[in-house]
Amino acid sequence: MISIDVLVTRHAGLRRPDLERWIANQWVRPDGGPGNYLFREIDVARVVLIQELRDDLQIDEEALPVVLSLMDQVYDLRRRLRDISVALERRASDDVRRKLAADPRAPDGE
Repeated sequence: MISIDVLVTRHAGLRRPDLERWIANQWVRPDGGPGNYLFREIDVARVVLIQELRDDLQIDEEALPVVLSLMDQVYDLRRRLRDISVALERRASDDVRRKLAADPRAPDGE
């Protein structure tokens, strides 16, 4: 875990007031509190994502909550699909997996 000062120092173009605003908006949720924030690896990745959306893709801060929400939904769906895939690999018969691979939309794998 790293402090807010270390995070701001390590990432060019990242300003402390921006980061504190992102925390206030709950776009980033570090541990600790004001003056004592500690950022996990996932928090740092989120900060980098927000910075890239804002600076590289020029998404303004009014649109960022919508973009972040949509991205969170996509990541959640990907995680769920991965979990389903792992469960099928572990528990489904070879016949069921073949039928799903052939046409996953068919009822009962027909």
